[in-house]
Amino acid sequence: MKKVGSVLVVGGGIAGIQASMDMADSGYKVYLIESTMSIGGVMSQLDKTFPTNDCAICILAPKLVAAGRHENITLLINTTLEKITGKAGNFTVDLKQQSLFLDQEKCTGCGVCAQECPVEAIDFFNEGLSKRSAISVKFPQAVPLVFSIDQDLCIGCGFCKGVCKAKAIDYTLEDKKTTLNVGALIIAPGFDEYDPEPTQHYGFGKYPNVVTSIQFERILSASGPHSGLILRPSDGIIPKKIAFIQCVGSRDKRHGGEYCSSVCCMYTAKEAVIAKEHMPIVQPTIFSMDIRACGKDFDKYIERAQEEYGVNYIRSRISSIKEIPESNNLILNYESEDGKIANETFNLVVLAVGALPNKSTKELAKTLKIDLNKENFCKTKPFSPVETSREGIYVCGMFSEPKDIPETVVEASAAAGAVNVLLSEVRNTLIEEKVLPKEIDITGEPPRIGVFVCHCGINIAGVVDVPAVVDYASKLPDVIYSERNLYTCSADTQSNIKEKIKEFNLNRVIVASCTPRTHEPLFQATIREAGLNKYLFDLANIRDQCSWVHMHEPKEATEKSMDLVRMAVAKARKLVPLQEQQVSVIHKGMVIGGGVAGMTAALNLADQGFEVFLVEKGKRLGGFSNNIYQTIENYDVQELISNLIKRVNDHKLVNVFLNAKINSIGGYVCNFTTNLSFGNDKQKKEFQHGIIIVATGAQEYKPKEGEFLYGKTDKVILQSELEKVLFTDAEKIKDLKTIVMIQCVGSRNEENPYCSRMCCSEAIKNAIKAKEINPELNIIVLFRDIRTYGFKEKYYNIAREKGIVFLRFDNDILPKITHKETHFSVDVATPKGDKINIKADLVALSAGIISDGEGNETLAKMLKVPTNDEKFFLEAHVKLRPSDFATDGIFLCGTARASATISESIAQALSAASRATTILSKDILFTEGVISKVDPALCIGCNRCADVCNYGAVGVKYEQGLMISEVNPLLCKGCGDCAAECPAGAITMSHFGNSQIEPMIAEAARVEFGNGRPRIIAFLCNWCSYAGADLAGVSRYQYPPNVRTIRVMCSGGISKSFILQAFLEGADGVFVGGCHIGDCHYIAGNQDALRRTLEIESELESIGINPDRFMRKWVSASEGKIFSDTMTEFVKKIKKLGPLES
Repeated sequence: MKKVGSVLVVGGGIAGIQASMDMADSGYKVYLIESTMSIGGVMSQLDKTFPTNDCAICILAPKLVAAGRHENITLLINTTLEKITGKAGNFTVDLKQQSLFLDQEKCTGCGVCAQECPVEAIDFFNEGLSKRSAISVKFPQAVPLVFSIDQDLCIGCGFCKGVCKAKAIDYTLEDKKTTLNVGALIIAPGFDEYDPEPTQHYGFGKYPNVVTSIQFERILSASGPHSGLILRPSDGIIPKKIAFIQCVGSRDKRHGGEYCSSVCCMYTAKEAVIAKEHMPIVQPTIFSMDIRACGKDFDKYIERAQEEYGVNYIRSRISSIKEIPESNNLILNYESEDGKIANETFNLVVLAVGALPNKSTKELAKTLKIDLNKENFCKTKPFSPVETSREGIYVCGMFSEPKDIPETVVEASAAAGAVNVLLSEVRNTLIEEKVLPKEIDITGEPPRIGVFVCHCGINIAGVVDVPAVVDYASKLPDVIYSERNLYTCSADTQSNIKEKIKEFNLNRVIVASCTPRTHEPLFQATIREAGLNKYLFDLANIRDQCSWVHMHEPKEATEKSMDLVRMAVAKARKLVPLQEQQVSVIHKGMVIGGGVAGMTAALNLADQGFEVFLVEKGKRLGGFSNNIYQTIENYDVQELISNLIKRVNDHKLVNVFLNAKINSIGGYVCNFTTNLSFGNDKQKKEFQHGIIIVATGAQEYKPKEGEFLYGKTDKVILQSELEKVLFTDAEKIKDLKTIVMIQCVGSRNEENPYCSRMCCSEAIKNAIKAKEINPELNIIVLFRDIRTYGFKEKYYNIAREKGIVFLRFDNDILPKITHKETHFSVDVATPKGDKINIKADLVALSAGIISDGEGNETLAKMLKVPTNDEKFFLEAHVKLRPSDFATDGIFLCGTARASATISESIAQALSAASRATTILSKDILFTEGVISKVDPALCIGCNRCADVCNYGAVGVKYEQGLMISEVNPLLCKGCGDCAAECPAGAITMSHFGNSQIEPMIAEAARVEFGNGRPRIIAFLCNWCSYAGADLAGVSRYQYPPNVRTIRVMCSGGISKSFILQAFLEGADGVFVGGCHIGDCHYIAGNQDALRRTLEIESELESIGINPDRFMRKWVSASEGKIFSDTMTEFVKKIKKLGPLES
């Protein structure tokens, strides 16, 4: 049976969207079906996301729009799968689309119909906290933005049809049935929240001021029932004391499920923090059994919640809740950590409800003929986290196990990666090429600028007076049109922007909203679809670098927003159309690291037909997993590794290099060149490839000398060493009486302030195995929190049933081991204040995972990618781009990113390979239009441009008797270093050149409003310091509103003339921010910036400017706090110096 080059994706949440995008971008036709009126899933209901506190809809909306407008994705809403026949590669599926009772093609999403509808009903999107009409749209940013009639609510009055000018409403429309032929299915139906109402669990459904966590998300949301104000349901007053109760419907066999829902601890911390941000008078208290902050940077978030926001944690499970009828306040009864019974009154209670399988799961599994586990989640294969029991059908997201958004996105791409292998031979057989309108020629036209100012819910509008900013923008020269939008990134606003471009003949567009680092591509694509060159766009960052960092200064934030818009308008006047170059793709990949993740990624690409270079620095493949024998689920790790190694070595498209040292990596996406050496460096190898996957792994923490007596005696060992004994020399266990296990060794401390994620599971696995070998053995596990997330909770329960004792120790007093003559004495201080002494024969230390710090730093410098404070690699976006670097063509997986289990590393490897396939599956890509150009009439042939260019993209050539510099557009990265270096002004940087930056400087220096002094202009490089400034906003780190930022691609592109102009225009202080030395995205641009700024410091005094008014600092993308602190101190310093003219 011939294979079919199309895929059916079931479920339109973030998992379904990501899988669809990866499949469509890899050369397949995709049908994305969603049972409700819009894609977006539960993520669309969230207010913010942890640990960055990004606005959920702000980061999701570009994905919604991209999926909705993709030429190779067909969205089918209100649609369910009815039947499936066939086999892997060629399935026939029958679909049923429930009628919307309107023509989807005609509906404009204007909403007039809903305004006229006389029916009021429960708004399910707002979780019953508000009303909707019988005809409605799911949420304001819905994709597709079409209304539908709820047949169960409609009274047939006809009002909506009467006011619909588009004549979209048709009551006679019937359900539609469709049959499709597809090669594979990806199943992502999402999940349901546990509903405590049927049992009135904790008074929910009985007491009005007991709400669920998802209801509280809607209360916090700007588009929620109270526009972001925290008002309790009973009387609409602000609740000062809010209690959050963990594990409602999770870790509970009577209510919900035995498993841990994996996300509740973190979303509760987030909700408490955001509540405090919204209403500083709120006093949040979280009642929990364990704090399961086991994701990347999650522990840091918990610490910030406690230390900076005053969130109070109490370790206790609530016994009962009673309402005080007169006030509707709630009395919580619980046992405190010191063993005392307490009663405390709260104004509002939030239940952290767990995740349940989607209510359609059983019927869907029956239709698909796939197996479920005992919890009714989809059953997957060992070490194949996205494979169902039926070949050709794959799963991702919550349908297989409760998980967070990053893991969901990873699995979505992983499922796409698995399909890539299955259908590689029919790739590009059914896709359609996107047809764009001819670009409008704006040659000779005066600027006609449109400005669109975003409310971003209350993220901007809660601080900034948006209508005032819109009015201000409308009066600026060359601004033809301005308006405000609730969410400018939503699909309806994208359509509106295109309409306004045509209506007002706009030839440049500005959006004032969030950071260009995440949203610029979306808006560029929008104006291109309207016929404008995509580079005729600019973005004023009034959220991340204004409203979020000046939350308590609305007047100053509004004035700063006006300045930022004025600066953007000044730049927009000078924007010109740019053209992009075509680049041929080298259909080969390089994978760095030969562990489980690296081998998995390499095999996935090779199985698709792409040649792979697998580079391993060690003598053997397998990585740290060579030390692991079995998973907590009893899967055989050694068998996995043996199979992977055999497959890799036998595969004709995988080239394995052991004992390899990477000397250099050059080039760019589609065309990288890597140079290797082996052994004594005499043997070398060079090859070209189109993509890079980083899978370098991590290391086990080795306790320092004397730490817990490790290294002083063979009776104190690591869990990995105990595991070896258990599986290779079990007889040694039979003579033991007591084993003590100590958790969090080398984790969750000042040196390594993160959870290593798998230590708890490793300890429990080893404890159970030891008990099986020696049932009489006493095992005591000393812990801070037991973090058996997801289905691993089952094994925690098994361990306790086997008599394994778990004893929590005081975080401030680590267990102490004393070596006696015949045994070890372990002293433990409990949170209750008890002092316990345990006699042990053996102590096992649960050592954490640490990065290969030096190795990662060296590789990061070669690749020009960032690492975080702990030297793990830093992904492009922690939630929605967990497998990508910000640098195109480079991807990430496994423990090089953060600690992960073997199955999680496999999913990440498949995800990275899938993301890489979106490039390798194409023959050509287009380069950026932002490059340097040489004016030969001004060039003096000095060749200084070549001296600073790290890519060999520019240099002097002898032509027609003249020495003239020339730029190779395929090699140029657009850093601007050569333009800043050119003494003759012959080189121009497009988009960020003198003609664009100088007008911005002039407007930035203008003090138009009363309290604008001192005025500081900050030049920030896009990749590090600007990203750090964005992170300051995301983290809500506050600093004075005196700073006006100007984004450049590289600090090396900041010419001395920019700095001098800023002072001459009246700036009181000038700041230059760039990447740390050695971390420059353009290799060494910041070193050139260092040289120029040192020259400036020596020159300023000679022209009468105090050099203290200038500051240079390297700020990485992860150093938001450092950026805010630096700005605060610099403003204080300049204030002491006074205005420049004095």
